[in-house]
Amino acid sequence: MLPQEFIRTKRDGRALDPADIASFIRGLTDGSVTEGQVAAFAMAVFFNGMSRAEAVALTLAMRDSGEVLSWPEIDRPVVDKHSTGGVGDNVSLMLAPIAAACGLAVPMISGRGLGHTGGTLDKMESIPGYQAVPDNALFRKVVGSVGCAIIGQTGDLAPADRRFYGIRDVTGTVESVPLITASILSKKLAAGLGALVLDVKSGNGAFMDTPERSLKLARSLVEVAVGAGMPTTALVTDMSQPLASAAGNAVEVVNAADFLTGKARDSRLEEVTLALAGEMLVAGGLAAGPEEGIARVRAALEDGRAAEIFDRMVHALGGPADFLADPGRHLPSAPLVSPCLAGRAGYVTGYDTRGVGLGVVALGGGRTRPGDAVDHAVGLTGLLPVGTRIEKDMPLALIHARNDGQVAEAQRCLLEAISIGDEPPPPTPVILSRQA
Repeated sequence: MLPQEFIRTKRDGRALDPADIASFIRGLTDGSVTEGQVAAFAMAVFFNGMSRAEAVALTLAMRDSGEVLSWPEIDRPVVDKHSTGGVGDNVSLMLAPIAAACGLAVPMISGRGLGHTGGTLDKMESIPGYQAVPDNALFRKVVGSVGCAIIGQTGDLAPADRRFYGIRDVTGTVESVPLITASILSKKLAAGLGALVLDVKSGNGAFMDTPERSLKLARSLVEVAVGAGMPTTALVTDMSQPLASAAGNAVEVVNAADFLTGKARDSRLEEVTLALAGEMLVAGGLAAGPEEGIARVRAALEDGRAAEIFDRMVHALGGPADFLADPGRHLPSAPLVSPCLAGRAGYVTGYDTRGVGLGVVALGGGRTRPGDAVDHAVGLTGLLPVGTRIEKDMPLALIHARNDGQVAEAQRCLLEAISIGDEPPPPTPVILSRQA
């Protein structure tokens, strides 16, 4: 089918043939389909949606646009997790080594941050020497010998997604649920997973900002993944406040190090991390149910196995051998650390979580365009959970910055983003629902 006829079919709300979808994606990959045609197709899908069968066909075609990994040499269940992103979401840094310590193989292919959301890859690149995009031989070696590797997407995995996303990003079609679904799952299917667990964020710091939109995406992801042959479950979790008490890159790595070693663990972050890890063990057949999975996860944390795996992974990918012994000695640090003080007494009643993320961007710790450089040293620490009682001039957070101008801008963002009231708000759950 000619590209223009393919586009017309979807424009008119008719069903697309899987063979035609595969042909269009081949054209997207080799350049024979123009950017204008891809943009027109994306807009047609944005307005008319896709059936589940169409979304499965699109996902598989994008998976098959490049290399598809397999793990015949691995004698463990191969399972991964994906988050739709948020602020202070450093779950992956703990989750991969925890799951590996419990007997899973976790080839975690992660992304960089964009806009107000942080990226796992940017956090790992805070660690000096860490090879975030190794060749496939090293990637396979580390997964096999250590049990997990957190790396970035190589050019050989789902290359159609990279071009497609770039066009969606500049044509106002990023929010299409079928296209988000195909983008996420094509990369995970290309990684050769046996099962997948998803963390779909909901709230004012999430890409999907309402429970209804988050649930719609979670259902789409689970149904399309299962339709493509990959067992998948999803947790919908709250992102109406920062998940960790730190937001940035190196500061979130320190937060993760404290979590793994038991020095300190933010309660909401711990609940989400343990729940996702428990789901991964169930998906891999290593636990009969989530409760048993969480019990095994706690044991791997408390006896130090997860921390040991993290250290081994960092060293195997080029980082320091003793990273967790003294993370601060290795990580970059900002020259200024300044408190953002509360203007009144009361309770923290809520966050504009997106605003907190933009405060990190204003410091230089995030990016507004894919090619922007990131300052790994800057960020926020000591962010207070909703419901915390505060006094006037008490620190709401500590700002890690390069200069006074950055401090002033981050203070402005934080004071606008943090609400303070006279009464404590009712508690809200961090895990909102489960989809399977």
